[in-house]
Amino acid sequence: MPEPADGRLRKGERRRRALLDATLRLVGRDGTGAVTQRAVAAEAQVPPSAVLYYFASVDELLVSALATVNDRYIDRLAGVRTVAELVVALGEWGSRHDLSLTVAEYELLLFAARRPDLAHELRRWDDALAAAAVRLLPDDPQRRPLLVACVNGLCLAAALGAPEDPSVLLRI
Repeated sequence: MPEPADGRLRKGERRRRALLDATLRLVGRDGTGAVTQRAVAAEAQVPPSAVLYYFASVDELLVSALATVNDRYIDRLAGVRTVAELVVALGEWGSRHDLSLTVAEYELLLFAARRPDLAHELRRWDDALAAAAVRLLPDDPQRRPLLVACVNGLCLAAALGAPEDPSVLLRI
């Protein structure tokens, strides 16, 4: 997201991002149950009132963190034009130095899976991945589900801390 021109808006956007980053660190370290107003504020090094200034509730904060993570992956996936580029993207996602961030992102997906009101966030990822499969395998609709399953499996492997070599996709 571009930086707002107004200084107050820039400061507000930086603080909002700091709260989302703090939420991801907490989820990665201790799970969604650890996300409280005080814990997020302490992690972000802001007053506790800042959490509820930027987010109506802790639940809204978790949902915003999920949407932010989803946006990042969907945007990256939208730029992928070849299977080789997908391998590069998956390599980036799976080779992070901070495993807790990958775990946090996956836990937020599980958080959404338990909540019917968040099913749209899961569908956004599935739809983006299905669209990428159509783009990457335009003449082979039978292999598209395999590509989707492999990508989802590689993402899970990364969250488990044992990322597989994404170049397996080149053999699909």
